[in-house]
Amino acid sequence: MRKGRLKQKISLSAVMTWAVTVLVLTVLLSMLLFFIRMYQNSIEKNAMIASEQAVVQVVNTVENYTGDMADAMEMISRHIGRQEEARNEFFQSFLEIRSDVVAVTTYDLEGRLLDCWSDGLKQKAKLRENLSYMETPEKKGLHISKPHVESLFEEYYPWVVTVSGNMRGQRGQELQVSMDIRFSNIADYVDEVGIGQHGYCFIQDTEGNLVYHPQQQLIYSGLKEEAGEPDSLADGSYLRSNVIYTIRTLENCNWRIVGVSYVDELITNRVERMVRICLVLLFLVLITAMLLGTLFSWLFARPANQLTRAMGEFEKNAENFRFVQVEGTGEISALSDSFGHMVVRIQELMEQVRQEEVTLRKTELNALQAQINPHFLYNTLDSIAWMCEEGRNEEAVEMVNALARLFRISISRGHELIPLEKELLHARSYLKIQNYRYKNQFTYHFDVEEGCLPYLCSKITLQPIIENAIYHGIDRMVDEGRIDIRIREEEDVILMTVTDNGVGMSQEQCREILHREAGDRTGIGIKNVNDRIRIYFGEAYGLLITSELDEGTCVEIRIPKVKEGDYGTK
Repeated sequence: MRKGRLKQKISLSAVMTWAVTVLVLTVLLSMLLFFIRMYQNSIEKNAMIASEQAVVQVVNTVENYTGDMADAMEMISRHIGRQEEARNEFFQSFLEIRSDVVAVTTYDLEGRLLDCWSDGLKQKAKLRENLSYMETPEKKGLHISKPHVESLFEEYYPWVVTVSGNMRGQRGQELQVSMDIRFSNIADYVDEVGIGQHGYCFIQDTEGNLVYHPQQQLIYSGLKEEAGEPDSLADGSYLRSNVIYTIRTLENCNWRIVGVSYVDELITNRVERMVRICLVLLFLVLITAMLLGTLFSWLFARPANQLTRAMGEFEKNAENFRFVQVEGTGEISALSDSFGHMVVRIQELMEQVRQEEVTLRKTELNALQAQINPHFLYNTLDSIAWMCEEGRNEEAVEMVNALARLFRISISRGHELIPLEKELLHARSYLKIQNYRYKNQFTYHFDVEEGCLPYLCSKITLQPIIENAIYHGIDRMVDEGRIDIRIREEEDVILMTVTDNGVGMSQEQCREILHREAGDRTGIGIKNVNDRIRIYFGEAYGLLITSELDEGTCVEIRIPKVKEGDYGTK
């Protein structure tokens, strides 16, 4: 049975459903991979075009910005050689018009600061020389520095780029002229340019030095590194490890605009749409496969499952099972007919076995009863013989009469079960006989609830237990013994206890006494009583022995509440 459960066969409908589902999933996955490749190629091209357009916009804006710087320097060069009053008037107007210009400074060729024009509200009393961005005489033309912090003024440090060039002063001397312009405008524009969700642009010079980066603070703090690959690439668009680099060099200065975008994020939305469509199609196909499987199940698997369930119900309750013919295909009908014939045959065999078990059970009961009677008769006759030898004839006659009552009750017209009232009379007669023999060495007491007397018990139940209490408990005592017999109701059972104050037993002896074989000389009666109760009433009933050495023994007997007629016994 266990192997059958471990090797359950898969139903045909399930096989067909799974086969169709796997086939459809395979086709859809193949199509999905094919379309992803097509989308990948197409979107990569579109991403490069979008990146180029974004970079071109930045290039145009920065070129306009740098061109405007060149125009401003050209204007300054035309006025730097004028008289001081006209020159100062020009720079005052110039700074009012060009609010993005922080300061215009002039230096001699040795780097000494000569003049500085700035917004009057911002200029401080003390000026500090700044030689970091001063051009040497060998460098001719217009030059634009990296963004830096202007340090000419006290307590005012704007972020600027410096445009510098060599010009002629009022007396014809060669001067180094620098114009500091706020870089925030161009930086804000570069920051706003995005290519996809995470793409960006940054500015570097032709030597690969970083001019401006949207994440400049992270780069300078070492928390981010910009890949150095764009440094070695010429102008154009390149795909490197899922990253698109687009590079353009400005025509009017040595700056390069580098655009960085990521292919994955550019194709995410379209791929997600395609995946959603495929999932919808997959769901529809799975529904169709399930409908086909259900139809196939209706034609074949349903009757097969009905027959399987019928077999399972028969396995659980074969005795009361009633088989209903299963209709289906020719093969299923043939199996159903064969199973129906098998059910009838098995139930007939079960009834036959049941009758044989009843007969065997009665035979076992009779054998156990026959085993107790000779054992008890031997002990009683031995006591009578002992009394006759002692000349106690009247007591012997009384014992013989008590013995007659015992056997009359034990015979009970062949009934296996007798009322507790008769069983108690049987026990009282036995105790009377034993009390004669032991010269009143022990006393006994009955505590019986009247409501228990009509209930039935197996005959000769108390006597073997009392006998064991006398022979193996009280007989070994020096002091007077006592036996208490108590019978009471407890829910659905009758509870009988026989307690003595004898020498007691160990726990091992208590367990052993209920398992002694018929060949043992002691304890046979108790084992037989326990066996008879279990044979007649079931494994839930029987004897429980508890004992302590030098304290005594208690035997508890549990039997169900049974009255005359319940077992066909009168």
